[in-house]
Amino acid sequence: MRQRLISFLIALVLASSAGIVAAKSKDIPVSSLVPTHRQQRTTIVINQALERFHYRDISLNDEFAEQIFEKYVEALDPNRSFFLQRDFDRFKRNVRRLDDDLSRGKLDTAFEIFRLYRQRVDERVRYALSLLDEGFDFDRKESYRFDRSEADRARTRAELDEIWRKRVKNDWLGLRLSKKEESEIPGLLRKRYEGLARRVRQFDSDDVFHAFVNAYTQSLEPHTSYMSPSTSENFDISMRLSLEGIGAVLRGDNEYTVVQSTIPGGPAQQSGQISGGDRIVGVAQGLDGTMEDVIGWRLQDVVDKIRGPKGSVVRLQILPKSAGSDGKTREISIVRNEIKLEDQAAKSYLIDDMDSAPGIRIGVIEIPAFYRDFRAESKGNKDFRSTTRDVRNLIQKLQKQGVSGIVVDLRGNGGGSLTEATELTGLFIDEGPVVQVKDSFGKVEVETDPDPGIVYKGPLAVLVDRNSASASEIFAGAMQDYGRGIIIGEPTFGKGTVQTLIDLNRFVPNQDDDLGRLRLTMAEFFRVSGGSTQLRGVVPEIIFPTALDFNDHGERALDNPLPWAEIAPANYVRASLNGGVESLRQRSDKRIRRDAGFDMLTAREQVLREVEDQTIVSLQEKDRRLESERRERVLKDQRDAFLRANGVDPVDEDADDVDQDALEKQQEIIARIQVGEAARILADSIRYGSPSRPRAVMRD
Repeated sequence: MRQRLISFLIALVLASSAGIVAAKSKDIPVSSLVPTHRQQRTTIVINQALERFHYRDISLNDEFAEQIFEKYVEALDPNRSFFLQRDFDRFKRNVRRLDDDLSRGKLDTAFEIFRLYRQRVDERVRYALSLLDEGFDFDRKESYRFDRSEADRARTRAELDEIWRKRVKNDWLGLRLSKKEESEIPGLLRKRYEGLARRVRQFDSDDVFHAFVNAYTQSLEPHTSYMSPSTSENFDISMRLSLEGIGAVLRGDNEYTVVQSTIPGGPAQQSGQISGGDRIVGVAQGLDGTMEDVIGWRLQDVVDKIRGPKGSVVRLQILPKSAGSDGKTREISIVRNEIKLEDQAAKSYLIDDMDSAPGIRIGVIEIPAFYRDFRAESKGNKDFRSTTRDVRNLIQKLQKQGVSGIVVDLRGNGGGSLTEATELTGLFIDEGPVVQVKDSFGKVEVETDPDPGIVYKGPLAVLVDRNSASASEIFAGAMQDYGRGIIIGEPTFGKGTVQTLIDLNRFVPNQDDDLGRLRLTMAEFFRVSGGSTQLRGVVPEIIFPTALDFNDHGERALDNPLPWAEIAPANYVRASLNGGVESLRQRSDKRIRRDAGFDMLTAREQVLREVEDQTIVSLQEKDRRLESERRERVLKDQRDAFLRANGVDPVDEDADDVDQDALEKQQEIIARIQVGEAARILADSIRYGSPSRPRAVMRD
């Protein structure tokens, strides 16, 4: 399924029990949904900032105006369930004047579209509510297209009624399958639909402006966004506070709140019960608070429900990614807590029991994030915490333990400090450039290893996955370009752009209104070999079979990403590799084909691919139950077979009295499947001669 990212990403690290942005409680009159003079000034200033500083050349022309219009309509109606085709055509006839309007800060079209959207939502909700007293026949053989993001829009009200009849039936069936009492279902759905209409009626003029301007900025590329004064205040408070909350990054995807990722060291990650792609469908406060259905809620409203003070409990109802839209939900409890730096810190352990490589000891260094304690550093503390300092100490510890080689594990590492990526690279090379940064004016700056000398010269492998991004890609790309180590795993995320925050008030001095801020893409990272990490990411020399189709992940799955590009290579020393990777790849493939762990990971990936590709579901209860049970059985059978092969009794994650220690041990064993194979590949390279043992030569 193609994912529609209709809201900004937000990390749940805030600690205000009341919520920094107060929830609105009353309807906004339609007559007040008109643009203001402040919004007009802000639009003109945003135009100036984008034209002057954005990395991509911007031209407000008819073609770009059409993209903005379509992005805005998509943001309001991502599933094509409210606007009729004639609504879309009516506004599109006037879209060619939108570029001229934007250049003057004129926003009437955007507000006119929203006012009609609000009317259409009210109409659809009234119709949905009218169906709740009728009930449905779940023995009837029919299907529902739940993902309409690329479907034709309904041409008549009758067509839209049929779409909504099936939608309500599907929602009802989903609650039946999740074991809700039949008598409760009409009331639950009534709350859901009335809540949808209520939240739309509570959009004020600034909310409409915010939605439209972000459709404008994200028509350029996915990482540029507008932060209104209230959003800016929210951001400032989050930066001043300690990192507290559940530690998750969420996104809005159609009507679901989806976990984008969990923050290293945060309660969500440490619970082991939330994964990227899981959907949050309910939120409750404390151990006995009422579970609120949050399907169809705005992302910010869900965030306000989830965050809270340190030490308090939030309960989440999770629909796992692997379950599809018809799977069983599970309820988890999380204690909000401070996300401490030491919980994000690099860690190491030994692998020295490999049957295929007796006598070889491989050290593993896990790096969950590229962190640096800038506050302690600014205070003059010479012992401030950083990734590079911690990894240096871990390398020395592993060398004392007599390791033959080291695997650096960057799976799930979404990046962090550029300084740390540069300095960490310096531990493994003598000297030279690490990454090139090209700004919007075409100027290229080169970040170099600040500390000549090598801390670790031995055999090296770098393990990455589809969620290794930004600073992780800089480090992995440098290791690959220098020929310093072999890259193993999955193609990385492909985030090769640099953002900065611009205060829009600086463009209009001596004025009372706060115009907000712009998060703007102003530069791009390039590897020392000249190619960007943007879009393509870093492609490993040995790719694991878990990467069935990496084109649907990371930057490649976002709308309007900046393209891959290339500049002149830097002047650096590349290693001449002793031997090729083909023999290592063949040995690895042979092991993986008979590895129960990879059987399990591949089966899981295939199920997830089925779920993501599915756009139509049966509305026949028998078929839906059979399909859900089939997926559960595939995942459970493969997992249990792997665990038993490793002498471990499987733990039922959904059990009420689950043994948390046993569950954590089970999750650790699964998490180390890939790193175990990476260690065996590195051991092979040590035994047979490999690219991880470089011989330096100068680049021509």
